[in-house]
Amino acid sequence: MLVVDRAMEPQAPPSGLLALLRREAQHFFTLARSDRPWHMPIAAAAATGFPLLTGAYFGHMDYGQASSLGGLIFLYLSNTPLASRMVTLMVCAFGMTACYTLGVISHFVPVLMMPVLAGMAILVLMISRFYGLGMPGGLFFIMAASIGAYSPLGILDVPLFVGLVSMGGLLACLIAFFYSLYDLRTRPPGPVPERPSPSFDFLVFDPVVIGLFVGVSLALAQLFQLHNAYWVPVSCLAVIQGVSLRAVWNRQVHRLVGTALGLALAWGLLMLPLDPWSLSLIMMGLTLIIETLVVRHYAFAVVFITPLTILLVEAAQLGRGGSPALLIEARLFDTVLGCLVGLVGGYCLHSPRFRAIGRQALRRLIPERLLP
Repeated sequence: MLVVDRAMEPQAPPSGLLALLRREAQHFFTLARSDRPWHMPIAAAAATGFPLLTGAYFGHMDYGQASSLGGLIFLYLSNTPLASRMVTLMVCAFGMTACYTLGVISHFVPVLMMPVLAGMAILVLMISRFYGLGMPGGLFFIMAASIGAYSPLGILDVPLFVGLVSMGGLLACLIAFFYSLYDLRTRPPGPVPERPSPSFDFLVFDPVVIGLFVGVSLALAQLFQLHNAYWVPVSCLAVIQGVSLRAVWNRQVHRLVGTALGLALAWGLLMLPLDPWSLSLIMMGLTLIIETLVVRHYAFAVVFITPLTILLVEAAQLGRGGSPALLIEARLFDTVLGCLVGLVGGYCLHSPRFRAIGRQALRRLIPERLLP
């Protein structure tokens, strides 16, 4: 896969549908460079996989599933000095637990699910932008909240599962600490990134718009009475986070194509006679592949993210008579709905006219002393 610089060619660029398809193919089949060390994906697979193996050992995959969700905070590990790494991960562990808790609580009052998720998205994006948290940004926090909102728990199960998520985050911090001791011996740490400029648009307007569209995507899922539609707001946020309208479009195309292929892979995996041990090992393998590919090509990573997420959420229910075809069909519709809302949100977010009108209206609602 090569990046072709057609601007240097002497002939005039083609026009019309053929030129559009060529440009889209060029964007789609371009691999990015990566400086990620080969051993980092192995540590990430351990952080998310050990809870699953523990759940398989004790015969409680639902417990391992919740702890594995907390282990996702390992993916926020950055190439910075040890103190900066550990502070970031510990704060992320607290944020992941808090988002999951609020999501689970909203499960018992469905009418609050949309405003709670939208409010969390706004707050998470504001905090992550203020402190310069790198990718994947607020994605996993919102995913934890969405999964929590659709978890079939009783009210008395809430403290147990919140504790399991926090234990998964603690395990990820411990693995990150010992991994970092090895990593910092093999390569020097990079500098701690400076905080971004605290402008009104960057810290307030953009998070509010993104959070509102995430809420709209969930409201549409509720309007259509979609079952277990945790993937709708996650898909919306993943698409709308593009830094430009071109990036938003690329994300949508990559996510749709990657999800379609990933659902085919998930269907094949669900047709296998999976037991808790094989399921845990497959999910660890998927995490290893994802963390190797995601920095190089988003669509290729989504091919494996899709089955990983389905297996993570459905791990405790596998083998109980559900139809894999119905599950795959539901997740495909969730992805299409989330991507369409995310594309509309991205267009609004990068529209000068929308920004001018929205900025003025939002400034009227916020006291002057609180504006950056």
